[in-house]
Amino acid sequence: MTTSPRLPPVVYVPTTLEVDPTQRRVLLHQVEDGRTALYTYSALDRLQDFYLPDSSWVLCDGTALQRIHDETPYELLFVDVDPGLRDDPEADG
Repeated sequence: MTTSPRLPPVVYVPTTLEVDPTQRRVLLHQVEDGRTALYTYSALDRLQDFYLPDSSWVLCDGTALQRIHDETPYELLFVDVDPGLRDDPEADG
């Protein structure tokens, strides 16, 4: 029997950089096959290591992720995955 991976109780979600946090939007990405993905991270250091080190973020639980999906649908939800945004991943570390 296979089980689905469990989502952590909360995840860090990259956002846009508006000064007013209430104006920030989560960042969605289009993957190679055209689907829309939301990248999330189980710890702040993972967001900095896998996404971009100076990213702004919002902390979300499952309810918040559902609300994001309802407002701006995404097809894939990734946890602790590198979306390949850096030109040279070794440059920061």
